[in-house]
Amino acid sequence: MKPIVVRGGGDLATGVIHRLSKSGYSVIVLETDKPSAIRRLVAFSEAVENGSACVEGITCVCVNSVKEALKEAKPLHPVLLVDPKGESIPLLKPEILIDAIIAKKNLGTTRKMAPLTIALGPGFEAGKDVDYVVETKRGHYLGKILDKGSAIENTGIPGVIGGYGKERVIHAPAEGVFFKKFDIGDWVEAKACIGEVQTDTGEVIEVKTEITGVIRGILPDGFPVTKGFKSADVDPRKESQKHCALISDKARCLAGSVLELVCAYEKGCL
Repeated sequence: MKPIVVRGGGDLATGVIHRLSKSGYSVIVLETDKPSAIRRLVAFSEAVENGSACVEGITCVCVNSVKEALKEAKPLHPVLLVDPKGESIPLLKPEILIDAIIAKKNLGTTRKMAPLTIALGPGFEAGKDVDYVVETKRGHYLGKILDKGSAIENTGIPGVIGGYGKERVIHAPAEGVFFKKFDIGDWVEAKACIGEVQTDTGEVIEVKTEITGVIRGILPDGFPVTKGFKSADVDPRKESQKHCALISDKARCLAGSVLELVCAYEKGCL
């Protein structure tokens, strides 16, 4: 089989890529030149900045061309190509394409891109935009495979972890450039200043937590943000400090659903 193409290299996409790679599939990841994933320790999108990214024993390497991507992509060795618009897809000619951008909207993926197309989360209609949609909302339906209809619409409220939902996620208070004061894995108290946004006018605005917990994810220094941009994630569970570099339960669940579809496609069961 030709390499599977995955649009997106954030933490949820990485869970999918990791599972596919461990299951013997070659994977080519398409990412933007400025990834916005905050759970950077478990995001293959970090390869854009660093040249490579290792997550739980699997290393993804950034390559510079379609030719190089096709040559280097192997089981257990996914590769990443900077291509936010998916312009390389006609050249890659994948049998399977997965949209794991998690943008809560369709950024251009269509059923014409591959014989099997899968999308994670809201913004897609199964049977119309893509062949299958996988539910991403935490709860009883997480990971459910839809062959008709759409995933649950984005509520803007994160799933509850340790008794907290929207309080976990920290958003930029203004447009500007973000600079962090803490790193992933650090324990912070409620109302702590974990970073600053420097605006175009020279104003410096503090970015504060709402709850006490572990910084599970945070933007890198110098990242441009708009007002309300997701900038950090605090996990209230003390034990989560040791989980910051591990793929989440949610990502593993989604990965299982995608692998189910890929295997069924290979066996002619879809």
